[in-house]
Amino acid sequence: MAIRIYRPTSPGRRNASVIDYKAILTTDKPEKTLCKRIGKSGGRNHKGDTTVRFRGGGARKIYRIIDFKRNKDGMTASVQSIEYDPNRNCFISLVQYEDGEKRYILSPAGIQVGTTVESGGNVEPKVGNAMPLASIPVGVEIHNIEMNAGQGGKLVRSAGGVARLMAKEGDWATIILPSGEMRMIRKECRATIGQLGNGDYQNVSIGKAGRTRHMGRRGHIRGKAQNPVSHPLGGGEGRANGGRHPCSPTGVLAKGGKTRNPRKTTGRRIIRRRKSNRGVQLVL
Repeated sequence: MAIRIYRPTSPGRRNASVIDYKAILTTDKPEKTLCKRIGKSGGRNHKGDTTVRFRGGGARKIYRIIDFKRNKDGMTASVQSIEYDPNRNCFISLVQYEDGEKRYILSPAGIQVGTTVESGGNVEPKVGNAMPLASIPVGVEIHNIEMNAGQGGKLVRSAGGVARLMAKEGDWATIILPSGEMRMIRKECRATIGQLGNGDYQNVSIGKAGRTRHMGRRGHIRGKAQNPVSHPLGGGEGRANGGRHPCSPTGVLAKGGKTRNPRKTTGRRIIRRRKSNRGVQLVL
């Protein structure tokens, strides 16, 4: 897949780049039966209070209903098209089962129109097939991994994402995530074989601030650049550096504090914490 760079006709074009979608996408019309409208909250809750800052605006999107569970066993499906999804950075594939049902799945690298995929405990471990971790050979690359059986894939769902099954012992399987974290997951949880496509997404340069506004992200104002009434790090004569540790507008420490809920966390199943170079693909 190639990255397209435009002629520098303006300062924004000079530094911007885009994915060459024509090289892989097969259609620009989504399946209407698997689409629905979604509203925008602008980062506000039901009372109108801002709970997530720096969100708002953005182009209108139509949500594609994705089959994260891959629970239609005993039936093969044929890939009908590879499409763009405005709600995620990886591509999606429209598959049609033998009984005529259509579903969207995350599109792994190497899949093409006409490829057959299936799911279940006794299927072949090839790219695009989904199966429990107990049926996947050790060392195989996987994505769209469940945390709880039947819940649907939660881990490794972004463009170029890939994890690796390292070992199986008892009722647990050990996997390495793209962040470098090594953790244990129940063997009955499902995963899909292969690496997700659109791996060049990480090399795209946004180029200008207006393009992020089209994505629904507003400008992020530093705390030290605000007034003292707006942020604990604001104010001061001249360019002050806050005078305290980094924190949120409400004073919650931003660095070094633990954020996991001890009653809801699955941290006890983590064998090795993620590395400091977050987002870098793990090379094994």
